[in-house]
Amino acid sequence: METKSYVVKMNGNEVLIGVHHVHVNGTLYPAKTKSRKQCWEVKPSHMAQNTLNPIRAIVDGMKLTPNPDKPMIALSIGDPTVFGNLPTDEAVLQAMKDAIDSHKFNGYAPSVGYLQSRQAVANFYSCPEAPLGPEDVILTSGCSQAIDLAISVLCNPGDNILVPCPGFSLYKTLAVSMGIQVKLYNLLPEKSWDVDLQHLESLIDEKTSCIIVTNPSNPCGSVFTKEHIQKILKVASRHCVPILADEIYSDMVFPGCSSPSVASLSSDVPILACGGLAKRWLVPGWRLGWIMIHDRNDIFGSEIRQGLVKLSQRILGACTIVQGALESILNNTPQSFYSRTISFLKSNSEICFNKLSTVPGLNPVMPSGAMYLMVGIGMEHFPDFKNDVDFTERLVTEQSVFAFEYPNYFRIVVTVPEEQMVEACGRIREFCLTHYRPRSRDSNDLDQ
Repeated sequence: METKSYVVKMNGNEVLIGVHHVHVNGTLYPAKTKSRKQCWEVKPSHMAQNTLNPIRAIVDGMKLTPNPDKPMIALSIGDPTVFGNLPTDEAVLQAMKDAIDSHKFNGYAPSVGYLQSRQAVANFYSCPEAPLGPEDVILTSGCSQAIDLAISVLCNPGDNILVPCPGFSLYKTLAVSMGIQVKLYNLLPEKSWDVDLQHLESLIDEKTSCIIVTNPSNPCGSVFTKEHIQKILKVASRHCVPILADEIYSDMVFPGCSSPSVASLSSDVPILACGGLAKRWLVPGWRLGWIMIHDRNDIFGSEIRQGLVKLSQRILGACTIVQGALESILNNTPQSFYSRTISFLKSNSEICFNKLSTVPGLNPVMPSGAMYLMVGIGMEHFPDFKNDVDFTERLVTEQSVFAFEYPNYFRIVVTVPEEQMVEACGRIREFCLTHYRPRSRDSNDLDQ
């Protein structure tokens, strides 16, 4: 490489400029000079900067100092195993032991999962209204990865998705990090958290790439009726928008309720249904989930399917040992195990609902399934607190009871042992009676 110098005039002054040249086949050409940073400057990616879990942000910002005289009762943890009172079934454990002892599942699996494991999921969930084969199933690292892949395959930056409010915070965390706008459609507490269909439809535009439907619901514990799901499907059909059905709590419904899958009621709307072992089988740490592709009219076609396969190849997903146990888990877990779990959740929900229904200023909504109960806060009756976050902080400080906060509500996880549920409800009552203030109109009504 050679350097030639040139004199140029800039603002009347002569400046000497050196230009690097390189020889190519005897000819001298100007070479591109390499730019060099003058100092270290390593910044996180836009994706990292845009990744935020809104619930974690609220919780991390709260000043949580429990009352030292009262043991902490956490009604906020969505892990059914944390208290040790809800173990999985022995058949589930034996399936894992057999998979390990077989030495067949120690290597890499295909990115979409073992064929026999995908076939087991297809067989377990297939029905005449929504038939499935192994080619319609992709195994993932928990339901969270299933949701991640589903959003990733359906949406581009600048698109928007419709998400229930209140809803699972992960939807927003994933979407916003990808440059996808989140539009919140309202659920109606006075109608047991049914979707506000008019509001849902008003949010749809040409950039809407999917509607997320969570049924049964986290955080509401609601279960949509067949008729209500059909109304949601009609909205999606009118606007040609696919549905991402988060059905991780599928079949976790209380006696007297039914929980048909969204896909079983769809005649034309294509659906990506996400589920997993975490909640119904009480093994969230095992991280095995799935996507079931329902596309009877071939609207997704091969492109969405191939897109999911490609995305699954970025990071190999579900643990191979759990995949090896999956067929036995699905086929051999006794119905009595499911029934005991549901009976406990229903009993705890009734205890919580009945006790908090008589607390001034609170309005619990009785759930129909899943593991949660939402409690409305009449903030106008609690002038000591600036907002619902302040209410929740003080509940921890004074009573050592922690529940997740949502705007004007808090969520209670009903998987805690019964005696802790009774104790927590008693503390919440004491807290509310201490801070409750009737409105002047209420006082006049009492005087009369």
